[in-house]
Amino acid sequence: MKLSITGLSNSGKTTLFNALTGKNLETTSYPSKEESPHFGIVKVPDYRIEKLAEIFKPKKITHAFIEYIDYAGINIKDTTHNSKVIEQIKDADAILHAVRAFEDLSIQHPIDDINPLRDIRIFESEILFHDFELVDKRIERINEAQKKGKKSDEAEKKLLAKCKQALEADIPLRKIIFSEDEEKIMRHLQLITIKPEIVVLNIAEKDINSKKIKVLQDEIESYYSQKGFPEKVKVLNLCGIIEMEIAQLESSDTKAFLDDLGLQEPAMHRLIKLSYDLLGLISFITIDNELKAWTVKKGINAYKAAGKVHTDIERGFIRAEVINYNDFISCGSMSVAKDKGLVRLEGKTYEVKDGDIIYFRFNI
Repeated sequence: MKLSITGLSNSGKTTLFNALTGKNLETTSYPSKEESPHFGIVKVPDYRIEKLAEIFKPKKITHAFIEYIDYAGINIKDTTHNSKVIEQIKDADAILHAVRAFEDLSIQHPIDDINPLRDIRIFESEILFHDFELVDKRIERINEAQKKGKKSDEAEKKLLAKCKQALEADIPLRKIIFSEDEEKIMRHLQLITIKPEIVVLNIAEKDINSKKIKVLQDEIESYYSQKGFPEKVKVLNLCGIIEMEIAQLESSDTKAFLDDLGLQEPAMHRLIKLSYDLLGLISFITIDNELKAWTVKKGINAYKAAGKVHTDIERGFIRAEVINYNDFISCGSMSVAKDKGLVRLEGKTYEVKDGDIIYFRFNI
């Protein structure tokens, strides 16, 4: 999973990146023009993997992981810079949109005052404009090719016209319903407004768990609901500075620090859960010499899941031995689980569930 961190300048994007990755990159009090992104790989916390490792003691343990990429901020006075930034985020699975909701006179806001909903509208306008330009230019190229006698893809032309109509009306493409065939056709365009988005409100420490932030979050969620796609956009609030401090702590000190702040878990954990939910992802587990979590789309069948492990396993698929993590833990061992009939043999069409422990039988 690849998530791009973006938003207006001085919204706390790099602070958020540090909080999520445990890194300590320098943050500035002025808008940065640096266009080289920062990359960070984060292990997905999963208590199931830790527990199974205690039981099976495998030679190797591999968690699922997320890649976070921190890009330069959107600068409302520099459209050329913005085009480069937006172009960089096109291959992300989802957007982490950092929105400033904290007051700090030492950190310049690009529009001077703090107004999260206004900033959200500005960012949405920027990515809408990017997609409109891309679609319009693609239509122009197809039309020019047609004039030269080249055959055009009528299905793509029809799809582009559908996208252009929505974008002209300031409607993000995530609101539009596309068929599977249309989604395949448009995949190479890598449009931005079709991507799921997590709005991360970067708040002040004094506002943690405050009524003020709850009201603000409700307003933003209402804004997206009125635009008709609340299931494609999630809103989360956190204090970037505090979360960055938490990420630097030893694990033994983390709980006490969180308790003092009235927080149940680090924002990193909450954000990962939200990302999985937003993108419709689950994890299944394989155990051999290596204990490994595999991230897949919800609804995937056993045959396709086997291909995630290895193409040879998919090609020679026979059956999948399946037990869910909770059933296994209730038994304590695989032999007891088998005696109780909780280990099932499933065929190609079995829908994999979150937390399934699977052994694939195959022959090639």
